[in-house]
Amino acid sequence: MMFCPKCGSILTQKKEKNKTFIGCSCGYILKTGNVEVKEEVKSKETEIEIIDANKETLPEIDMECEKCGNKKAYFWMIQTRAGDEPETKFYKCTKCNHTWRDYS
Repeated sequence: MMFCPKCGSILTQKKEKNKTFIGCSCGYILKTGNVEVKEEVKSKETEIEIIDANKETLPEIDMECEKCGNKKAYFWMIQTRAGDEPETKFYKCTKCNHTWRDYS
């Protein structure tokens, strides 16, 4: 990659009247002999490895499930209403995955 000595922009390959040269949008033209322009695209693909899809990263709280009676639940809070109103707290049972909410 080459940069324009006048304005600092990246020099690009241009074609005019069957001539190929390297120049800048400011009008600067690189005046050297043979300049080889080579374009190479490198792709770096990485796979994301899922270790345990069922592993919950949410905090746990002592809360009884309405469905199965389990005493532990995950919880998280989301602002579902206007900004001047309290957040909605969601719970998810650690045993049966039943989800419910608390508006207070």
